[in-house]
Amino acid sequence: MIRKLFLTFLKIGAFTFGGGYAMIPLIQREVVEKNGWLTDDDILEIIAIAESTPGPIAINSATFVGYKAAGFFGAFFCTLGVVLPSFLIILAVSFVLEQFEALQAVQFAFNGIRAGVLALILKALINMYKKCPKGWVSYVVMAASFVIVTFFDVSVLLVIIGCAVFGLVTSLIAEKRCRS
Repeated sequence: MIRKLFLTFLKIGAFTFGGGYAMIPLIQREVVEKNGWLTDDDILEIIAIAESTPGPIAINSATFVGYKAAGFFGAFFCTLGVVLPSFLIILAVSFVLEQFEALQAVQFAFNGIRAGVLALILKALINMYKKCPKGWVSYVVMAASFVIVTFFDVSVLLVIIGCAVFGLVTSLIAEKRCRS
């Protein structure tokens, strides 16, 4: 069964284009209709969980389907199967790009891609700024985070954890003051 799970998700990973949501009907057909490993209700629950957990929905779905169908090894091999095609394609593309990176056209293309990525990051920043609560504490945390990461080369992960702890502490203090 493990081998069949792996091959099924390898096929899904290799021949589905359009992202994780495009894989859902294929997962449902292969797992429920074709192989009978799970029920339609199981798939609905798995998709709901996969959407609400961090990470790509295709990988989360494969992991949850594999676990539900065959435990730990099912989860491992379904995840490996769905990821392997993309990994191999990206690996091949990287070797091809490495051969052509000295070409000026390729360098211009990467400069354009970098500019596009920067624009997407700035858009995400603006959208997050609009949705975040504003106040002097938020501005201090934002500025301090920027300075710590930019000028002191502290790991972004540590800064995120520190901000989370700071947010929890300030929320608890504010809540305590409201009760008093």
